[in-house]
Amino acid sequence: MTHISPYVLLRSVAAISAFALLQACIKPEPPNPEADIETFTVPDSLLTGDIFIDQSNRKILLYLEPEAFESGIAPRITLSAGATVSPASGDSIHFTKEVVYTVSSASGENRKQYTVEVVSIGEWKWSFEKWLVQDVDNYQYPVESEGEQVWSSGNPGVALSGVPKQPSGYPLRSTDDSKDGTHAAELVTLKGTTLSGIVGIKLFAGSLFLGNFDINSAFLEPLKATQFGQPFAGKATRFTGHYKYTPGATYQDKAGNPVPGYTDSCAIYAVLYTGRTRLDATNIHTSDRIVAVAQLPDGSGRGNWTHFNIPFNYIPGRKSERDMMMAIVASSSKDGDQYRGAIGSRLVIDSLAIIQ
Repeated sequence: MTHISPYVLLRSVAAISAFALLQACIKPEPPNPEADIETFTVPDSLLTGDIFIDQSNRKILLYLEPEAFESGIAPRITLSAGATVSPASGDSIHFTKEVVYTVSSASGENRKQYTVEVVSIGEWKWSFEKWLVQDVDNYQYPVESEGEQVWSSGNPGVALSGVPKQPSGYPLRSTDDSKDGTHAAELVTLKGTTLSGIVGIKLFAGSLFLGNFDINSAFLEPLKATQFGQPFAGKATRFTGHYKYTPGATYQDKAGNPVPGYTDSCAIYAVLYTGRTRLDATNIHTSDRIVAVAQLPDGSGRGNWTHFNIPFNYIPGRKSERDMMMAIVASSSKDGDQYRGAIGSRLVIDSLAIIQ
């Protein structure tokens, strides 16, 4: 008979007890409560521009070739861990009626609905007559007559900073101070919040641009959050519109220090570039994909409505391709992407158009 020493026996009992105690303390990980669509994929051959998932407004923005719109698509979808979706990934969808995806979390606690919106710009003219209010953070954004969303702004990012949840608390909003019709777009440079100041943002310039705002990049890479451009076909010749501008009283640097002798100015420009992947604030002025630019040459104050009619300057050696994008960008502070400007600067724009 094998003899086991009391010491070895005691140590074995202790190990078994510790293991049992550890097992009792470890609980199964709870089911994931997230209910997000993370990717939505269709073949590149069916697209005129990259798909964008607007998490703030729970929209899936599609830029489809006409044939794909007519025949329907069968997207592949990835979700939060353990979540389910209806219609299912790979199911065919058609656009004879509104398409809505319903996502249920693994835990069963949460459910989200994403509306599919097929984006197509017919006439390249905008009067900013129709605005909607985002249902959680209460900022405004302009839409087309049928509700299509082709314009965006920095408002979704500003919403994360603790501003008042009302349209007047954001840098972009509608105004009845219009050139034509009853509404126009008002862009105002606002003072940053306590929270934004922690990450070095002392002011928010009002912005409006053709494209999308990527909320996932808002704090870590804010300049990449502004995704500029919408699919464009044809040859752009001129960029026209109306604006008025009042610079704020005191220009300040990124640290919030006044800069004596310097006056704020606005920025309004259009950029035509190649490809389907959008340029952003890190490369909208420098990318070698840029084909042509039309830029307001003087962004100083204009107390009355002022008309601009700017020719596109085509860059020698740069050629148009089948896939093209057009960006239009406006800001109440020209250096607002570097968090420099004057609090209170106000830009109002109306009746923009790209002439082909």
